Amino acid sequence: MGDVRAAVAAVVDPEIRVVTIDELGILRDVAEDPATGRVTVTITPTYTGCPAMDVIRADIRRALAAAGHPEAEVRTVLTPAWSTDWISDSGRAKLAAAGIAPPAPVRRDGVVPLTLAVRCPRCGSPETEQVSRFGSTACKALWRCRACREPFDHLKAL
Repeated sequence: MGDVRAAVAAVVDPEIRVVTIDELGILRDVAEDPATGRVTVTITPTYTGCPAMDVIRADIRRALAAAGHPEAEVRTVLTPAWSTDWISDSGRAKLAAAGIAPPAPVRRDGVVPLTLAVRCPRCGSPETEQVSRFGSTACKALWRCRACREPFDHLKAL
């Protein structure tokens, strides 16, 4: 079972190619029926209507077929809704290394704080400004650093 989970966990997010679906927190479960050997993968999109989900499902099926499970089922569940808290520490580090500011953790009471400033992932300066609520994908906003003058994406907190 470990090799099956590893195959699925290694699928790269098609929009943010520096992280896997496991690191991003999209991968919820990988289960194998002991009687039939059939694998069921459960995923949750970062937001309802995410255009990358069809590609993610196809990539999961391709990875499972390569691992010897061509008849796998990929289920999408929306409850509980995905949260940026599900991004792993390694995922956050990879985002920052790629110049994408990772989101701050969501408060435990469920309140998502308003982001007034984001540290620049390139130079670390807090002197940044939001240029657009939408970046290269709908789940990111475009920011600019006032110190190093570089633009960067910020993954929105949910």
